[in-house]
Amino acid sequence: MTADSPPGRFSRLLPPPGLARRLCLQSALYAVGSGVFLSGNAVFFTQIVGLSAAQVGVGISIAGVVAFIASVPVGSLADRLGPLRTWLLAALAEGCVYLAYPWARGLAAFLAIVVVLALVESAGNSGRGAYTLDVLERGTRVKVLAYVRSALNIGFTVGALLGGLALATGSRRAIMAVPLAAGVMMLVNGLLISRLPEPEQHEQTGPRPSRLAALRDRPFLAMSVFNGLVGSHGVLLTVVFPLWLVERTNAPHVLLAWLFALNTVLAVALQVWAARGAETVAGAVRACRIAAVFMAVGCVAVMFTAGTTRLVTILLLVVAYSGITFGELFQSGGSWGLVSELSPAGQRAQYQGAFRLGNQLQSMLGPAAFTALAVAWNPIGWLLIAVLIVLAALALGPAAMATARVRSTELSAAGRADRGARSGS
Repeated sequence: MTADSPPGRFSRLLPPPGLARRLCLQSALYAVGSGVFLSGNAVFFTQIVGLSAAQVGVGISIAGVVAFIASVPVGSLADRLGPLRTWLLAALAEGCVYLAYPWARGLAAFLAIVVVLALVESAGNSGRGAYTLDVLERGTRVKVLAYVRSALNIGFTVGALLGGLALATGSRRAIMAVPLAAGVMMLVNGLLISRLPEPEQHEQTGPRPSRLAALRDRPFLAMSVFNGLVGSHGVLLTVVFPLWLVERTNAPHVLLAWLFALNTVLAVALQVWAARGAETVAGAVRACRIAAVFMAVGCVAVMFTAGTTRLVTILLLVVAYSGITFGELFQSGGSWGLVSELSPAGQRAQYQGAFRLGNQLQSMLGPAAFTALAVAWNPIGWLLIAVLIVLAALALGPAAMATARVRSTELSAAGRADRGARSGS
């Protein structure tokens, strides 16, 4: 192929050379480490730490509540320390926490570890999110984040397979080695982060912003909640859909494995395509509304599988799972565009934490609420879920535009203050 010839199909799947590829490599390594442990954490907690399933559930719920409460304060701290430094410290701390797992015994040690892990993961997410927005050019952020998401999906899949192999041995040593392997990979991940370039520093104009400014930004918080509802694909794909298939349909249970594989393939192959056009606020809102349509179609398709023949049930479930997966791809692109365009410079880590609140709230309440509606109550519950997602997508637009107006007013005020300071000097 000559220098002037168009790139091949394979090269189009690769992120642009330079920083984008380094971010993807780091993300893939992180995801392998996380996937290794997540695939076998239930076995580890029950067989090694000595907990009951109920204790594991309570501990993880407590960690989730702590992460929710600390999300904005931790993000504000990341703004103070610097996003890259916060991300690096969180990655190293996360590696150390994983390395401590094999020595944990009993409920108290388990609670201490999962709460600390939730806090460092929150700090790492805020730092990473703010860093990528700071270091990437405005027009390339969503595209690069789409490549990063594809790399994460690949890494999680590889990690889950490796963790599954360790579990398959049935060996206590192999199970104990899982968090150790995850910890080592997290420390190597920290080494990769330490070699990333520093972003440009933002000049502070006017008074120092409040550490909880994001919590007073009502349009932004409303946008976070609506985005979280549109982002309920995670709960639907991993909790409600599998329970529905197993308890309410005549489809073979092994179909779930094939559907999970389908989700991974679509996410890796089509995430960059689905994120196109989401670089602006209007484009991001449009992407989220497209996502809502796909998810609504998927929910309605599931609803009709309650009393169909086996072949029809399988076909409808494939359509439904594909529809919700496409919703995931478009909603992801839209959410990146929204947080990229509407997070104030210098406060991006804090606003990253605030933007995650909607998803965290949905993750805490969604499994029980959606399962009760669709699986325990009536198939019509799927229709109600579809309506809720569509309404949230419709409300997302006004909230995003209101947030954009607030940002415009803030920039104008900062510009006037800067000009006043210069004229007075």
